[in-house]
Amino acid sequence: MATYFVVQAWQMGNRGVLIADEPMEAPSEAAALSRARVLAGMRAGVIAFCRSGDPATGEWNDAEVLCEHGLVPRDLMELAG
Repeated sequence: MATYFVVQAWQMGNRGVLIADEPMEAPSEAAALSRARVLAGMRAGVIAFCRSGDPATGEWNDAEVLCEHGLVPRDLMELAG
């Protein structure tokens, strides 16, 4: 079983469109939360989440949202929900 911690941020583009930054993997939950807090002050929105599963079989649990700041696309939150 492996757990991946990811931070995804968005910038505000022209006409109010959110533009996704490259997702960043973090080594731990604490690191993901810390990185998300820092990015929250520089980006329109940011989310930190984790996902656990078995890379050998490709079976993964649903993503677990660790924190959310600012504007995050609603369709993304519905998928994680």
